[in-house]
Amino acid sequence: MIEEIRKAVAERLGQLDGVVALRSSSEGVAPHVFRQGDDLADLEIAPRYPLMTLVSKLHKTFPDVRLGIVARGCDERAYVEMAKRNQIDPDRLFIIGFACTEEEAQECYCAQPYPQNPVVGEPVPPGPPNPLVAEYDALPLGERRAFWKRQFLTCIKCYGCRNICPECFCEACAMEDEAWVEPGLLAPPFPMFHLIRAMHMASRCVACRQCELTCPAHIPLTVLYDLMRRDVEMLLGYVPGADLAAPPPLSVTLDETPLRVEVGH
Repeated sequence: MIEEIRKAVAERLGQLDGVVALRSSSEGVAPHVFRQGDDLADLEIAPRYPLMTLVSKLHKTFPDVRLGIVARGCDERAYVEMAKRNQIDPDRLFIIGFACTEEEAQECYCAQPYPQNPVVGEPVPPGPPNPLVAEYDALPLGERRAFWKRQFLTCIKCYGCRNICPECFCEACAMEDEAWVEPGLLAPPFPMFHLIRAMHMASRCVACRQCELTCPAHIPLTVLYDLMRRDVEMLLGYVPGADLAAPPPLSVTLDETPLRVEVGH
């Protein structure tokens, strides 16, 4: 698969200013913008990394740049939500999508482990539902609060969940606002710290699992966000990342209001 992806990138580089992907070097694997003539033997697809964050920064810094990106299904879903909130210009981005393996889909409990139109690879079956969600659903209401209190007591407030998330792009973060989160306390005040972020992610989370994978305290954050996404779909009929044309139901700032939505709607 990696050779097919490198070939697809080579074919597109002549039409673009660059392609965002991972590159291996003597110092490890990191995001990189490949240009025409670069050695694509260094292009990699692992480990997973939220590359759309880099695309957003490049689009904002260079208003005319036209980019490609090597993307998994979760990357494409992140792009959809970021584009709706004016963080990425869809007219200046070409997605070179590839399907995850069946093993990766199972590992991430991914419901759609492939982009809508993969360039490389064949779609594999979705992964199984996260078993921790079913365990949580089986808890009595009183024990659910105790479950989260127990989990959040291990939080060291490193902001890793926020920093790695492609959908966290507020210029001023409420999780650092003293009016909402008292500073200097570990664990952070329960439950405000994590519920603020959960509220902001309610119609944005695209199930990439990066927050949970990054968390040094191993808090099962995807359980919380799986539950939020389930409620948003059930109550509002909205699936984050599924449709670029569908306006997000929860736009809370002027910066997040998509250009496609008419005033008053």
